[in-house]
Amino acid sequence: MLLTGQGYSDGIVANFLAARVPDLLTVVEDRPSRLQIARRRARRVGWIAVVGQVLFITTLQPALHRRGEGRRAAILAAASLDDTPRAPDHRVPSINDDRVIDLLTSLRPAMVVVHGTRIISSRVLDALECPVVNMHAGITPRYRGVHGGYWALAEGHPEWVGTTVHLVDPGIDTGGILAQATFEVTGEDSFATYPPLQLVAGLPLLGAQVDRVLSGVPPEPKPVGLAPGSGLYYHPTMWGYLWRLWRQGVR
Repeated sequence: MLLTGQGYSDGIVANFLAARVPDLLTVVEDRPSRLQIARRRARRVGWIAVVGQVLFITTLQPALHRRGEGRRAAILAAASLDDTPRAPDHRVPSINDDRVIDLLTSLRPAMVVVHGTRIISSRVLDALECPVVNMHAGITPRYRGVHGGYWALAEGHPEWVGTTVHLVDPGIDTGGILAQATFEVTGEDSFATYPPLQLVAGLPLLGAQVDRVLSGVPPEPKPVGLAPGSGLYYHPTMWGYLWRLWRQGVR
């Protein structure tokens, strides 16, 4: 079973898994409102930072995505990834909805893959008796949250730009690490193209874990990750992004 959101990469992940698992079942949650997200983040980082993040998301990020369209398409084509939209088997308002718990307990999947959803509650995880795995765009536990590739570059660690496949627990990207891969970015890349590069790096790792579980071998977490420390990251603020672009050339 795939529990997913409505981001650009969710269809790619669904198509990738469906090619390996013919009876894949997809459950898609509705997007939370921007106000809900802003309120939740403000409790962690404060409203000034949230305003800066909203400004980045609504002004700079769309411009970066337009400039990066050709590069993103080339990355996906080179990896032969199918981005055709895939109709979900079930649509729910939230991945933590009672309907999801009913599906999990009645269908008893062999494995659940999580991609692009909100944080899964303990009550949903408690309803599962199978491995729950997430593909995260960053090297955990150092870069938890979002846009781990960008933050690794912003902190001067290009060697830590990568993807992690990990078990899901009640924390934010804190579950046991199953596999990690790093890669180099080029002068053509930016905030808009790091995610597809992370997707290309992570899908083979995810596929290997799916094959492992379906062959009857449980996932085996690794004791440590590729990068020391632990941090929780969000979108950059507009002024923070422009400062790092000017001072460090990090796009």
